[in-house]
Amino acid sequence: MQHSSWCLPVTYLPSGRKVACSGKERCLTKDYHTDENRVLKKDPQQDYHLEYAMENSTHTILAFSRELHTCDPNDKSITESTVRVIWAYHHKDLGEAGQNYHGSTRGTKSLRLLNPEKAEVSPASLSYFDLTNKDVPVPDKDTTYWCQMFKIPVQHEKHHVTKVEPLIQKDHENLVHHILLYQCSSNLNDSVLDYGHECYHPNMPDSFFTCETVIFAWAIGGEGFTYPPHVGLSIGTAADPQFVLMEVHYDNPTYTEGLIDNSGLRLFYTPVLRKYDAGVIEAGLWVSLFHNIPPGMPEFVSEGHCTLECLEEALGAERPSGIHVFAVLLHAHLAGRAIRMRHFRNGEEQKLLAYDDEFDFNFQEFQYLEEERTIMPGDNLITECHYSTTDRIRMTWGGLSTRNEMCLSYLLYYPRINLTRCASIPDIMEQLQFIGVKEIYRPVRTWPFIIKSPKQYKNLSFMDAMNKFKWSKSEGLSYNELVLKLPMNVRCSKTDNAEWSFQGMTAFPPEVERPYKTEPVICSSSSCLPCSLSLTLLFVVYVASSTIGNFGPVVQ
Repeated sequence: MQHSSWCLPVTYLPSGRKVACSGKERCLTKDYHTDENRVLKKDPQQDYHLEYAMENSTHTILAFSRELHTCDPNDKSITESTVRVIWAYHHKDLGEAGQNYHGSTRGTKSLRLLNPEKAEVSPASLSYFDLTNKDVPVPDKDTTYWCQMFKIPVQHEKHHVTKVEPLIQKDHENLVHHILLYQCSSNLNDSVLDYGHECYHPNMPDSFFTCETVIFAWAIGGEGFTYPPHVGLSIGTAADPQFVLMEVHYDNPTYTEGLIDNSGLRLFYTPVLRKYDAGVIEAGLWVSLFHNIPPGMPEFVSEGHCTLECLEEALGAERPSGIHVFAVLLHAHLAGRAIRMRHFRNGEEQKLLAYDDEFDFNFQEFQYLEEERTIMPGDNLITECHYSTTDRIRMTWGGLSTRNEMCLSYLLYYPRINLTRCASIPDIMEQLQFIGVKEIYRPVRTWPFIIKSPKQYKNLSFMDAMNKFKWSKSEGLSYNELVLKLPMNVRCSKTDNAEWSFQGMTAFPPEVERPYKTEPVICSSSSCLPCSLSLTLLFVVYVASSTIGNFGPVVQ
């Protein structure tokens, strides 16, 4: 079993197709784990408790509980991070020979067990509109970004979007990696609606460059998002998006030909206005080749800074009392292993804004915060990303492909202010000095730029020079220490491509404890309230009536 996976108890239900186990009924449940050879073993410490079980002709239902922190080395602590839940079952009871092999009746799913889902039910009569691509031919290459402009159909009167759902074409669940929705310039006209185009392409329409403000983000594995009852995404006024750009990232690593896609988003809206308008801030590392990770590294840390100077200027001008963050989307690509959003005030570190220490590339969605967090002028935020490149022999570069990397956080907050990006990127020249580069050709006329000296790198691009350098783990660690201390270029952007005055300035990263140290878990449930918290889960298995027997083991 993977270290990041989690096993549920093995459960035996009494014979019969309709049973309910509670109180006097005899239902057996046992706490098991697997070793490195995937052999099922009974735990010496039994931590799972069956609360309820029922079986009929089509379903087996189990409800069980356990402490969040059992302090059993064979159990994983349950935190706000992603949990990979493994499930399997067999239609026959547990026999004398032991566990029956489950065969193909197994699976896995990434979940956030402690993510406080919003239970608000939208009225059936709630209006909605769809933003979907129309027969987009997906190229036979690994990564494609497709952009399509839309006009918001609700005009002349303020409304609030209260819920957004992905509309992913059937069988394209692994093809569509993420969808971003950008607000575009209000000076456009309907002529921009004629056709879609590949994003970031030299021939991309000029109108696409006016779309800088992210107003919604969805990524693979995520489900619909419901705004809190007091917050909505405003549409219908002059200050709201009239034209939006939908960017769909297609991930086609097998280079499959002939794919046609019609995926998109569904937005539910209401004329019954909520108290606050929602906004989105993109924070972290500016996506650039200046963000890079050496090969063969079991652990490499990158940081993107939303600086106190940027927040001081933007919040000081527009919201001196601060903004309130209610959800966060943490985003990286295939090398990502963990992401944390750190929050500082007056140099003192606050509780983590959001984190995922078991990051799953295939499961990225907005995390609702248990409690809203206020960001004040002069605060600073650090998006801390952990990567592993042990399976790579060349540099990993910041970029758009899933084989490149990103380190981003999308903050959903209220009330909306004129700040869309708060990010940074480390200085490239000091990175190149680490590998011995002395001089580049100036003025810079090509990208990536070309190295002039020393001789071993002469006339190589800086990307080729970094790949030519003989990286070892010790060199990688030294390089990591250097990069985290380098001066950085600050991005501090408004809507409509405008900038706060600190945009493009140079700043130094703050002196903080690196890496972030998590609070120790106290094992004694009697002396620690957080440790005594338990989780109750409901597990439902559907089986066709023609195959059901007496359900025996259920392993997850």
